[in-house]
Amino acid sequence: ALCATVLHGAHQSGPRPDEFKPPQECPVFEPSWEEFADPFAYINKIRPIAEKTGICKVRPPPDWQPPFACDVDRLHFTPRIQRLNELEAQTRVKLNFLDQIAKFWELQGCSLKIPHVERKILDLYQLNKNVADEGGFDIVCRDRRWTAIALKMGFAPGKAVGSHLRSHYERLLYPYNLFQSGANLLVSWTDAPTPIIFQWFHIPILVKQEPIEPVSEADKNKSRYKKKTSLDVDLYMCLVCGSGSDEDRLLLCDGCDASYHTFCLIPPLHDIPKGDWRCPKCLTQECSKPQEAFGFEQAYRDYSLRAFGEMADSFKSDYFNMPVHMVPTELVEKEFWRLVSTIEEDVTVEYGADIASKEFGSGFPIKNGRFKVSEKDEKYLKCGWNLNNMAMMDPSVLTHVTADICGMTLPWLYVGMCFSSFCWHIEDHWSYSINYLHWGEPKTWYGAPGFAAEQLEAVMKKLAPELFQIQPDLLHQLVTIMNPNTLMSYGVPIYRTNQCAGEFVITFPRAYHSGFNQGFNFAEAVNFCTVDWMALGRQCVDHYRLLHRYCVFSHDEMICQMASKANSLDVVLASAVQKDMKDMVREEQDLRDKVRKMGVLRCEQAEYDLLQDDERQCAKCRTTCFLSAITCPCSPGQLVCLHHIQDLCSCPLTNYTLNYRFTLDDLYPMMNVVKQRAETYDEWASRVTETLEAKLDKKKSLSVFRSLINESESKMFPDNDLLRQLRLVTQDAEKCFSVAQQLLNGKRQTRYRCGGGKTQSQLTVQELRSFVRQLYNIPCSLPQAPKLKDLLNCIEDFQQHSEKVLMDEATSTAVIQSLLDVSFDFDVELPELPILRERLEQARWLEGVQQTSAQPSTLTLETMRRLIDQGVGLTPHPSVEKGMAHLQELLTVSEHWEEKTSILLKARPPPSIEVLSEAAEKMVGIPAYLPNCLMLKDSISRAREWLQEAEAFQDGESIPLFDKLSDMVLRGQAIPVQLDPLKHLEFLVTELQAWKESAAETFLIKNSHFTLLEVLCPRFEVGAGSPKRKSKKAKDCSKKKMVKLDCLSDVEKALLETKDTTSALATLGEVRLREMWALSSIRAANESKLLPTADCMDLKVCVCQNPPMGAMLQCELCRDAFHSVCVRAPSDSRSTQAWLCPDCRRSEKPSLDKVLPLLASLQRIQVRLPEGDALHYLVERTVSWQQRARQVSASCGLPDLEESFRSSPSPVGKVSHTPSLKCSYLSILNVELEELMVEGLLLQVSLPEITQLYHALLNGLGTHHTHGRTSQQEDDPSDCDKRKQCNSQGRKKKAKRRLEREALETERRDKAKKLQNKRQKMNKEKNLERRAASTSSSPRSDFSQSDDSEEEMAMCPAEGCQQPEGDEVDWVQCDGSCNQWFHQVCVGVTAELAEKEDYVCVGCTISDGR
Repeated sequence: ALCATVLHGAHQSGPRPDEFKPPQECPVFEPSWEEFADPFAYINKIRPIAEKTGICKVRPPPDWQPPFACDVDRLHFTPRIQRLNELEAQTRVKLNFLDQIAKFWELQGCSLKIPHVERKILDLYQLNKNVADEGGFDIVCRDRRWTAIALKMGFAPGKAVGSHLRSHYERLLYPYNLFQSGANLLVSWTDAPTPIIFQWFHIPILVKQEPIEPVSEADKNKSRYKKKTSLDVDLYMCLVCGSGSDEDRLLLCDGCDASYHTFCLIPPLHDIPKGDWRCPKCLTQECSKPQEAFGFEQAYRDYSLRAFGEMADSFKSDYFNMPVHMVPTELVEKEFWRLVSTIEEDVTVEYGADIASKEFGSGFPIKNGRFKVSEKDEKYLKCGWNLNNMAMMDPSVLTHVTADICGMTLPWLYVGMCFSSFCWHIEDHWSYSINYLHWGEPKTWYGAPGFAAEQLEAVMKKLAPELFQIQPDLLHQLVTIMNPNTLMSYGVPIYRTNQCAGEFVITFPRAYHSGFNQGFNFAEAVNFCTVDWMALGRQCVDHYRLLHRYCVFSHDEMICQMASKANSLDVVLASAVQKDMKDMVREEQDLRDKVRKMGVLRCEQAEYDLLQDDERQCAKCRTTCFLSAITCPCSPGQLVCLHHIQDLCSCPLTNYTLNYRFTLDDLYPMMNVVKQRAETYDEWASRVTETLEAKLDKKKSLSVFRSLINESESKMFPDNDLLRQLRLVTQDAEKCFSVAQQLLNGKRQTRYRCGGGKTQSQLTVQELRSFVRQLYNIPCSLPQAPKLKDLLNCIEDFQQHSEKVLMDEATSTAVIQSLLDVSFDFDVELPELPILRERLEQARWLEGVQQTSAQPSTLTLETMRRLIDQGVGLTPHPSVEKGMAHLQELLTVSEHWEEKTSILLKARPPPSIEVLSEAAEKMVGIPAYLPNCLMLKDSISRAREWLQEAEAFQDGESIPLFDKLSDMVLRGQAIPVQLDPLKHLEFLVTELQAWKESAAETFLIKNSHFTLLEVLCPRFEVGAGSPKRKSKKAKDCSKKKMVKLDCLSDVEKALLETKDTTSALATLGEVRLREMWALSSIRAANESKLLPTADCMDLKVCVCQNPPMGAMLQCELCRDAFHSVCVRAPSDSRSTQAWLCPDCRRSEKPSLDKVLPLLASLQRIQVRLPEGDALHYLVERTVSWQQRARQVSASCGLPDLEESFRSSPSPVGKVSHTPSLKCSYLSILNVELEELMVEGLLLQVSLPEITQLYHALLNGLGTHHTHGRTSQQEDDPSDCDKRKQCNSQGRKKKAKRRLEREALETERRDKAKKLQNKRQKMNKEKNLERRAASTSSSPRSDFSQSDDSEEEMAMCPAEGCQQPEGDEVDWVQCDGSCNQWFHQVCVGVTAELAEKEDYVCVGCTISDGR
C-alpha cells in the first residue's frame, strides 16, 4: 500500500513497453445438430485436436439459443478489487521490492522518493538486480562498470548516466543491501579496532502523503538527545562503544530506547533523522516479519447486476473516450497487457467472480426453478449443454461424487467488466471445464496445452522466484498473471480466442488458462470429468500431496463408490476403474505393510465417508483421507495419511492407531467385480493392444484390424482412445495400401511428358523412403511393402545414373531423354528431373548450335541472335557458356562486317571495285550467312560482268539497240560499284530519251492515243477482219520466214530482233505491203457500201456506227462516211489538204525538212531503237514516193502547187444533198495514180507533191489533158463516162436542191414549235461549232433525219437571228461552200427569189472573194 502511494505521488508516464503480439488462435468447432446432440461424444471426438492447444471454442448451431433464466433482481454480489499493475508476476516482484525499500527508509525516519533519470522513473529493482548480477556495488565501482549497467538498462550511451546511477544506488540501495547482508549489525568497539568509514550523504526527504503527527522540539530533544546528569549518566551510553560522551551525537531508538552514537552506526549518520528512527536490532525485527500472501480484496459495495453494468459501461466509455460497442477488441487487448506490465499505471477494476448459482439461480433454465420456461424452450431443461446437467451426466465421472461441489459440480457465475481478469490456473483435480457466455461483450482467453503445464510453471518460477518463495502454491491462488508473449519467448505454446455471447470455451485437463473481459458480460462455468481423465486425476492427487494442497473431493472414495456399482458401469469406465483400483489397492497394501513394520499394530475401522472433508484431512499434506489414516490418543481430532506417519506427533508409534475404511479382503472382491465387468472389453482391448504392438513377422494383416473394429461396433464398445487409435492405425494402413498400390501401378494425374509438374499426390524420394520405412513400422502387414522397397531401389539407381550423366558435360540428348523416359514409370517427385530437363534443353541447344555451325549457309544473324536468346534463358552451364561465348563472338564479327558492308553498299559515290574486292577477301573466313556480304560479292561479280559487257559494247562493230543500252544502264545503276563507262552510257540514254521526246513533239497530235512507234510504222492494223488476200510477193516472204505482225508489240519485237538497220527496214517493208493491201480492201468495201440501196437504214457509217443522216464527211483515204457532228471538219473551207478521218489522220505530218534533222541526230548517237528504224524507213519511203510523184507529175502534165490551189474553188469539195453520193474525182483516175495518191496520204510527212496531186485530181485532168497526156485515145472509156456523169450532175444542182428543200419544209414546220424553246437555250459557241461541221450534206438526203440533225438544221446561223415563230417558217440554203440553212426573213430573201436564183451567204461571199 505504501509503495502504491509513493508511486501515485511520483507518477509520470513512463516508456511504453513493447506492443503486445496476439498468440495463435485456438481451434473453433461448429458442430452439426447431430453432433451437438451428445456433448460428451462430441468433446471426445474433438479432444485429439483440441487438447493440443489446451483450450478450444465451440459454436452451437445458430438456432440453439437458451433463455436467460437468472433472477436479475435477486442477484446481488460483492466483486473483487483488481489493481492491474499488481496482477502481473514480474510487475508484482518489482512492487514488493519497492515496498521493502520504502519500509526500510521509513523505519530509518525517511520517506522514499524515486529519482528520475533521462526524464523517466528509475527502475530501482532492475538497477539493484543488475548490480547484483555484476558482483555487487564494490566490484562494479572497482571495475567501472556503471556505463555498462546504464546500457543494460536501456539508457543511451555517452550521457554520463553511469555516474548518476552510481549516486542513486549509493544513496538508496546500498544501505538496504548492507542491511540485507547483515553488515549493519553492530559489534562492540573492542571487536572492531579499525572502524569502517563509509561515505554517506544526506538523503532528501519527501514528506509522506499520510499525515504525520508533529513532534515538538521538546519531545524531539527528549526522545533523541539526553543530557548527562548525575542521575541518568549511567543510563544512556552508546551500545557500540560503551561510552556516554558526545551526548549531542547520542541517538535514542524510538522502538527500544537504546542509545547509539551517530558516528558509531554502519553506515554512520551525519544528520539527525527527522522522523521516527529505529536501531539496527529493531529494524531487523521489523523487516524479518513474513510477508502476507497476496490476494484480491473484496469491494466495500454490494452491486446489483444493473448497477454493476452501469458502472462497467461508464468506466470503459470514459477510459477509451468512445462508446463501448465501438472499442475494437484488439485495442482493449493491447491496452490490458500494457497496463498490467507498467508499475506506474494504477488502474483498478472489479470482477464479480465465483458467484454461486445455487443461491441466485443459473443462467440456464432448470427443473422446478423460479424461471418459468415456455413450451418451446423446455428442450433446454434436459439439454446436455445446459451446464447444470453436464457435470452430473452419466459419462461424467463426477456423478459418482456424492457431495455437491460448488463451482465444480454446481456452476459458478461470473460478471465481468473491462480489464477484469482471471489469472493463470488449472482446474481443480486437473478436470475439464466448460464456460458459456450468456450475453455481453467478449471474453478473451489464453491457454496452454496440458503437456506444457510444468514448462509454464518452471518459466514463471524462473522469472518471479520471490513470489513462489512467499507462496509455493501461487498458481493455485488465481492471483498471478504473466504476459503470454513472455511465456512464448521461453518456448511455452500459448493460444488465444475471443469468446462471444452464445459460445462455449472448453479447457482440457491440466491446461493452464487465463484471460480478461472486454467489457460488461455474464458467463457461467462448471467442471466435468470423463473416462480419459481417470489416470490424470490420481496423478493430480499425488501432485497436491507434494504441494500440501487440499483436495476438493476424495479420489479413492470416488473409485470405491464406482466399484460398488460395478454392474451398472459402462465397460470402458469399468475397465478404467479396474486399472485405477488395482493401482490404488497395491499402493494401499504397500503403505499398510510399511506402517505395520514400523510398529503400528492397533487397527480400527472408520467410516470416513460419513465425515466432512475438513474433518479427515491429513495434518501434513491436507489430503482428504478415505481408505486409511493414522491417529494418536494425544491428538484427538487430528490425523495424518499413511505417507506422513512421522509428522503426527512425538508419541511412540506403538501408540498410533491405523484407521481403515475397508480391509484388503474387502477391496479385492470389489476389484474383481469390476474386473469381471470389464473383462469382455479388456479381452478385446488386450487383443487390440497386442495387434498394435506386434513387431516384424508377428504383424497382423489389414483384415485383422478391420475385424477388430467391426467387433467393437457389434459389441458397442465405447469410443475411447484405444478404439480411436485402432481406427487411426487402420485408416493409416488403408491409406498406405492405396498409396502403395498407386505407386506400384505408376498411376498419376498429370505426367511430365504432357508438360505437367508435380501432382498433389506425388511423394518426394525422401518421402517415399520414409513411406517405405513407415510401411515396415506400421503395426499392420502390407504385401506392397517389399515391392515398394524394390521400387525405391530402382529410383535410387536412377538417381545415381542421373548424377553421373549430370556430371558429364558432353551428354547427348538421347541419353538424357532415355533417363527421362525411365522416370515416367516412377510416380515420385524426383529432384533430378528438373535438372535433367534443363540439361536436355542445354543439350538440344548445343546440338542446334553445332548443326547450324556445320552449315554456315543457314547460320544467319537472326539465327545467332535467337540461339543467344535461347541460351540466355537456359540454366548456366560451362558448355552453354562456351557455346554462348563462341556465338557472341561470331555474332559480333558478323554484325561488324554486315554493318561495314552495308555502309559500302550504300556509299555515295559508290566505292571502286578494288575497294570492295579487298573487303570481300577479308570476309571469306566468316562461317555465317551474311546477306550484305553476299550482296557485296554478287555486286562485285555483276560489276565485272557489266564492265566486260560495256567494253564489248564500246568496242563492237554493230550499232546496239536502245533497249539493250537502257537495260544495261539500269543494271549498271543497280550495281553499288563505281562503273566508269556508266556515265557515258547514261548520257547516251538521256540523249535518246530527249530524241524520242523531240520526235513525239514533232509527230504526235496533242492528246493523241497513238504512240510514236505506231505513227512512224506503216499501219499494221488496217483491214483487220477483212478477207486475207496476199500478193504473190507477200506469200513468198511468208514462206521464207513466218513472222507474226498482227499488232504493235509484234512489230516492235520483230524490230528488236533484227540485227541491223537493213533487216529492220526489210521488216517494215513487209508491214508496208500489208498496209497497202489492207487499205485497198477497206477502200473498196467502204465505197461499195455507200452505193444507193433500197434499205439505207441498215447501213452503218461513222465512228458511231449509225445510218447516214444530216451533214456527212467522207475520208479521202479509207473512203468511209462520217457525220459532221461526230468528227471535226476542217475549220477553213478553203484548206489545201485532203480531209482524213480520225483513224487515218494519225500525226501532225510535219514537213520533210523537220524530219530529216531528227534522223540525222539519231544517226549521230549511233544507237538503234524501233522508233529510229521506223523513222528511217519513213524517210526513205517518203523520198521514194516523192520521186515517184514527180515522175508521175511530169508524165501526166500535172500543174504545180500554186496554180492548182488558185484554180480550185472548193478543195475540200461539197457533197450535194442528192439521193446519191457525189462521184469523187479520184475514181476516174487510173489505178496507178490512185495508188500513188493513197500511198501519199499514208505518209506521216507532209509533201507539196501530195497537195499538188490532190488538187490536180480534184480539178480534174480534162482541162490540162494536152499538157498531161500525148494521146487522147489512151484514156479509158470508163473514165470518160464518169466525167460526163459528174458534169451532168453539176448542171442539175439547183433543181435537186429545190426539190430537197421542198421535201424538208413540211417536216420543219411540224417541229418548229417543239424546237423553238430548245433553240433559245442553245449556246452560241455550240451553234458556231455545229455550223462549221455542216459544210457537206448527206449522200442520202432524202432519208428521215434524226432528232439531232433536225435540231441542227433548225438553227439559223445568221447574225441577229429574229427567231421567227409560227406554223410555217421559210428557209433557204447557201449555194456557196458552207451549205448552211438560213431563215428567209433573217437574210432578206423572199420565197420566189429563193426558188429562181442561187443564194450565197455573206461568209461564203467573203471567203470566195465574190
